[in-house]
Formats: sequence, structure tokens, C-alpha cells
Amino acid sequence: MRKIVAGLFVSLDGVVEAPHRWQFEHFDEDVAAAMTAQLAGVDTMLLGRVTYQDWAPYWSTSTDEPYASHINRTPKYVVSTALDRVAWGDWDNVTLIRENVTEELTRLKRQPGRDIGIGGSPTLVGSLLRQDLLDELLLLVHPVVVGRGKRLFREGGEVKRLNLADARTSRTGVAILTYRP
Repeated sequence: MRKIVAGLFVSLDGVVEAPHRWQFEHFDEDVAAAMTAQLAGVDTMLLGRVTYQDWAPYWSTSTDEPYASHINRTPKYVVSTALDRVAWGDWDNVTLIRENVTEELTRLKRQPGRDIGIGGSPTLVGSLLRQDLLDELLLLVHPVVVGRGKRLFREGGEVKRLNLADARTSRTGVAILTYRP
């Protein structure tokens, strides 16, 4: 069975919003290698509404390699109850999941293929973790305190225990942490 895996940039104070504002000075060869390894194992992507709306206009025409080719060619599923339709530029490989999310993702996991990856989409990641649908969480913890912004985990949630499967530190001090339920 395929796994649903998420990878997120996160600050020391738990902020995941707008990493383009605070993560680039720490984006070294080790961070790139961790991201590339995760992408290599993915042949399907999940996106939440906000990440989809941020990514589609940029990535659908981007030449920022090696990521643009992978993101554009990979089939994408957007999880949203707010959207009525989705598109990805000239690419015909994006599908909207509006209802029965658990059933749809379970069906996707049963299909042959490699992992199903989530980039960004912290609300979706948190929801899947709470529902026991997330199989792996890669956190790239940057040595920076952002102070404000959307956090990965909202206050008031239930305790969720994870197992540390791998831990490394990049040359610029990013903790590369892989967790599994």
C-alpha cells in the first residue's frame, strides 16, 4: 500500500506560513538532498486549497528546476470544500476532492504506485494526522524564530504521538526530522 508523506519547512516557533520569507539562507545541499529524496519517492501530490491557489499560478509555468518538471508532470489532487473546480495551466492532471476525503485518500493509497506527497498545505497535513491518514512527516526545522504566522499544529488538538524515524542536521543548522505514527 502506498504512503501519504508530507514535507514542510518549519521555524523553531512552529511557523510554516510563507517559508520563502525566512528559509532561503538555510537552504543548503543537505536540505535540497532531503527534499529531492522525498520527491523521488512520490508519483502523486495532494494539495490543500491555499497551497493550490498559491502554487498553480507559479508552478504551472515555472522553469525552476528540478522541482518544476516534477510538480507539473505529477498528478495532483486538491482537497477543498470551498472550490468548485481546479486547473493547472496547460496540464490536465489535477483533480478536486470535495467530499468523502477519507474514502478518496484510502482509495488512492490502495492504487499501485509510489508515495503520495504533500508539499505545504499545513491545514491538510494537520487534518490527515488527526485522522491517522498521514504515514510520514518530514519536518525541515530551520534555526529561526519567525514570531508570527500560521503554525502547523493548532491549539486545542488531541495528543498525537509520533516516532522519530530519522534525524540529521544540515550544514546550516536545519534539523531534518522524519516522523511516523
